[in-house]
Parts: sequence; structure tokens; C-alpha cells
Amino acid sequence: MSPSQTKGGKVPVIEQVAELAMRLSQRHLADYGAARSRHDFTQRQLMSCLILRAYLKITYRGVLDVLATSGGLRQRLGLTDKLPHYTTLQKFSARSQVLAIAQKLVATIGQSAAAQTPNPMAAMDATGLSRTTVSDYFCSRRGRRFRRWVKVSTVVLCGSLLPLALQIDLRPTHDCIQARTLLAQAQGVAQPNRLYADSGYDAEWIHEYCREHWGVESVIPAVQRRADGTIGGKWRGQMSAPYLQKSGYNRRWAVESFFSALKRTMGSALSARRPDQMLAEAALKVLAYTLRR
Repeated sequence: MSPSQTKGGKVPVIEQVAELAMRLSQRHLADYGAARSRHDFTQRQLMSCLILRAYLKITYRGVLDVLATSGGLRQRLGLTDKLPHYTTLQKFSARSQVLAIAQKLVATIGQSAAAQTPNPMAAMDATGLSRTTVSDYFCSRRGRRFRRWVKVSTVVLCGSLLPLALQIDLRPTHDCIQARTLLAQAQGVAQPNRLYADSGYDAEWIHEYCREHWGVESVIPAVQRRADGTIGGKWRGQMSAPYLQKSGYNRRWAVESFFSALKRTMGSALSARRPDQMLAEAALKVLAYTLRR
């Protein structure tokens, strides 16, 4: 979407994203990272610039070029006097706190959305963002069947398709590894009536956490692992096909829809090469898309 494109014929969408980024960041970021820093730019301004970079899918230099030609954007960010150097943005994105900041902003948005949704339902799943723009077809032709990718796990509200929790990992792992962190984040944000997840999250401890500690009905298909065909566990044993249908398991499509729109809008490949910046870029993609919605 170009900087001049508008939503409803009013304020350009990109300016709305910038304004939301500045307003939400105020709760979680001090003005400056160090008392003895130069205090040229606030942390909110730098974070908002990174969000715009992810939104526009451009480089650090590119986002500064856009700001240089857009007085409206500079005004929204409070950058009327001068702009940061591109290396300032690059160094800020390499900070380990960027992922934590993005998680807090996502939680703030999710909490507001959940409060406005009657009888909220949630869905949990994960997807991958490629570390390269090289196509799968090219890799298969070269005999490279497996490519590493950055794993994005989230809990999404089924109605608004806004995330409640976010976790990023540098490599693909079993879904249950991220589940504990996701559930803890989501529990601190909202309490939906049900949580839907696919069979990758089939574990008795996840049911116990949701139902006994969070007070949320977990709906997860059980995988048959016993030779006699039975399914063990108090809660896993209840996950029959009729139960899944009665509980509205088909609403799990919400998280798939979120990932599909995220990749179509923000892109499915990362441009960063350093591990810390891959984590930051993946988190900023999710955050930028969430603000755009």
C-alpha cells in the first residue's frame, strides 16, 4: 500500500499506523534508553519507524526516504526537525527488547479487542517465515528439500482476528514447546470461552492448564498413540469427533486466516540475516499487520 493510499477517504492508512504505534508505545517505552544518551530521538519514535519499515516492506534507508518526502508522517512521529540515521534504526532493531516490546503492544491491542467482544473465542497455531526469498521450487530443483525458517506462534481472537499472544523462534520445533509461553501470555490478556488448536498441541498438560488454571475450555483433536486404539488422559479422552463438532472446532480457521492475511500483506520472507534481527523483523511484521487492521 502506497503512502498516499487512504482508508475511507480520510487519514492515509500509513499515518494511522504511525499514530497508533506512537500512542501504544507510550505505555511501554521510556522516552530514552539511557540518561546520558544524546536524546535526539525517543524510543517511541525509533520503534514506530521500525514498524513503518515492516509495514512498507522496505529497507532502513527506504523508510527514511519515505519520511523525508512525507510531512504528514513526520508530524505523526514528531520528527519535524531531523531524521535519524539508518544505522540508528538498525542498531535499535538489534536490541533484544524489541521482541518483548512487540509482545506487550500485541497484548495491549488484544486486551482491548477482547473487552469489546461478547463471548470471545480464541485459536492457537504457528506458521513459518522464510529466511530467504528463494522459491521452494528453486530449492527443490537444486536438491535442497529442507529450508530453515523462523517460527511465529500466536493466539488469535476468532471474531476480530487480532492476536492475544505472540512468540517467535529461530527454528521449527514442536508446537507444544511454544504453547506454555503462549498460554501464559494470553492468560494475562483475556479469558475467552474456548481455545481451539490443531493436533500439534495435543497434550494433556495443555488441557489441564487451560481448564484448571485459566478457566478456558480447550478443544484440541487427540492423536491416537496407544496400540489398543484408546486415548489416555482425562481431557484428551473427551476429544471425540462429536465433541469437536459440538464445540465449534471449525472456528479454528480464524488463526489460519490471520496467518494467510499476514503473509499476503506483510510478505512471507525476512530480509534480516542476523538472528537477533530476524526475531525483531518477524515480530514487527505481526505488529505492523495488527496495527493496520
